[in-house]
Amino acid sequence: MSVKNKQLTEHLSCLSSRNALKHRGVIRTALMNMDREAKEYYEVIIQAKDMGGQLGGLAGTTTVNITLSDVNDNPPRFPQKHYQMSVLESAPVSSTVGRVFAKDLDEGINAEMKYTIVDGDGADAFDINTDPNFQVGIITVKKPLSFETKKSYTLKVEGANPHLEMRFLNLGPFQDTTTVHISVEDVDEPPVFEPGFYFVEVPEDVAIGTTIQIISAKDPDVTNNSIRYSIDRSSDPGRFFYVDITTGALMTARPLDREEFSWHNITVLAMEMNNPSQVGSVPVTIKVLDVNDNAPKFPRFYEAFVCENAKAGQLIQTVSAVDQDDPRNGQHFYYSLAPEAANNPNFTVRDNQDNTARILTRRSGFRQQEQSVFYLPILISDNGQPVLSSTGTLTIQVCSCDDNGHVLSCSPEAYMLPVRLSRGALIAILACIFVLLVLVLLILSMRRHRKQPYIIDDEENIHENIVRYDDEGGGEEDTEAFDIAAMWNPREAQAGGASKTRQDMLPEIESLSRYVPQTCAVNSTVHSYVLAKLYEADMDLWAAPFDSLQTYMFEGDGSVAGSLSSLQSATSDSEQSFDFLTDWGPRFRKLAELYGASEGPAPLW
Repeated sequence: MSVKNKQLTEHLSCLSSRNALKHRGVIRTALMNMDREAKEYYEVIIQAKDMGGQLGGLAGTTTVNITLSDVNDNPPRFPQKHYQMSVLESAPVSSTVGRVFAKDLDEGINAEMKYTIVDGDGADAFDINTDPNFQVGIITVKKPLSFETKKSYTLKVEGANPHLEMRFLNLGPFQDTTTVHISVEDVDEPPVFEPGFYFVEVPEDVAIGTTIQIISAKDPDVTNNSIRYSIDRSSDPGRFFYVDITTGALMTARPLDREEFSWHNITVLAMEMNNPSQVGSVPVTIKVLDVNDNAPKFPRFYEAFVCENAKAGQLIQTVSAVDQDDPRNGQHFYYSLAPEAANNPNFTVRDNQDNTARILTRRSGFRQQEQSVFYLPILISDNGQPVLSSTGTLTIQVCSCDDNGHVLSCSPEAYMLPVRLSRGALIAILACIFVLLVLVLLILSMRRHRKQPYIIDDEENIHENIVRYDDEGGGEEDTEAFDIAAMWNPREAQAGGASKTRQDMLPEIESLSRYVPQTCAVNSTVHSYVLAKLYEADMDLWAAPFDSLQTYMFEGDGSVAGSLSSLQSATSDSEQSFDFLTDWGPRFRKLAELYGASEGPAPLW
């Protein structure tokens, strides 16, 4: 493109821009006071024609949407001029009572509200806050209410716009007020204590049952029910106090001891008689005051030493004391020798006037050989009312010291043990114990290696004897008929047989002499033994006969074997069958074996 053409193009562009600016349209308001609250949106159709609007020109249209922006030109207004609300007298502080609302036709920040209580008798009992989301006023409880004190309140609430425009102030005022009536509803309340806290001081020596405080509570309701008092036992586990159920008198139930418990924190309860669920409580703090009931004493066991070369007036110990009491003017102790040691020639006590005392020697020339330990009783008194005192004993040991007063040797056993054992005595005691142990071990060893005695096997010396009974009613195994062991020593049996008697039963019939056949081939020893036993049985008037003839009126009554044979059959020499004994049970088993089918040889006697 040439320079001339470029210049021509730029010239035409400038002319075109100027013509565009020259033919722009301006939209203006046709009304003087437009109201967004009446109509917020407008739709305008714009037509543009060329050739100055002459006939034959071309035209075009467009639509323009116009939105009116808000201004704070509308004051707030309460739709209700009177609000009626109610609240329980038991409502807690900050609880909601109700809501008020002032309507503002504006929007955004122009519609923001601020609510305040400007007048009324409830300004001190209630408060109002603004909800920023919904622009409402929330009325809340500011302090506890009481139906018995005041039954209703009246509030004058104002709602105002915080953001104002100066050009629209003539449209105001931009605030409005409403009246709120609040009624307090009665509820059954628990008893109330006056005051709400008790502090009591009581001396520790107070007598049991003494009244230390009157606790008072009342029913705040109109009914004014009767009150019953008690103590929460979880607050007084030691049961030191109790309260009168009707008067509220707080009294001591146990002796108090400040040194054990100096403070007591208890809770007293008040309950309505007609409604036990209504219970009030009040804390009671009790401080136990000190009295002088403890004597001062040494805090520990004092032991001191004095050198044999100590001089008169030498300090050997400084003592102090403690007292569990706590007087108001502080502790002060006085020290002196006990009355029984007031004229002690060895030591003396000097009070330092600062609750301590010095123990000094009165003489020199202490010797361990003469006396190794001294016991010095010291009297300690306090400044309380009444004055209390106690006696503490100071143990002083005599020791050997060098020239500088350093201890070389002492004899602590002198005051630690009531009896002192020498080294030689101790060695002798240990030696005796050792000898005794050796003897015990030696005896045990000898017993262990001693030869075991020969034990006769009873099973190898079983002697079977066949005994024939000629009397009826047998079957029991008589273990006392004869002594097997006596057969081994016939002389002993003969010697003692003359005096042996049986006294455990009385004979019913006289004994019959036993017949011993002389044709038995026995040796002289057995023959002598049998004669001795026969003589013994004949001479024993109290012994029951083992081989006797008894006569029964009726045989077999109550027996499983039935009736026995006649009495005359016992004297018959004919052979009999005793096989029926096997049917009589285990008690006749031995007889069944002896007199069964295989009958053995004739008895020896």
